[in-house]
Amino acid sequence: MATAKFSDSELQEFKTLILGKLSEAQIDLDLLKGTLSHSDDHGTNDTGRSFNMMEDGSDTLSREEVAQLASRQEKFISNLRNALTRIENKTYGICRATGKLINKDRLKLVPHATLSIEAKNAQS
Repeated sequence: MATAKFSDSELQEFKTLILGKLSEAQIDLDLLKGTLSHSDDHGTNDTGRSFNMMEDGSDTLSREEVAQLASRQEKFISNLRNALTRIENKTYGICRATGKLINKDRLKLVPHATLSIEAKNAQS
């Protein structure tokens, strides 16, 4: 019994969707990295010392949050690239737990998904 797969045209449709999301994700990651490196600094380094001291704690917390967001974005980009590889291998959309096709609506919302809703719920 052969495993059901998406057609080449369906795979192309998902590839287009993923490439769009990948482009957006890379732009977002670049912005986050720019924030971390202060390359988007708006010239506030020369403000008064008392202002800078008050901002130190807040700045540290903000930088940690931005670093965490950047890390999550890098993982998202990696997952999208892995999905593109699965498209090229024609294994895209096959649930890694059940071996059945993942619902198209789920893949449109979460194009890097590797589990069907049923398998995902069974994990919880």
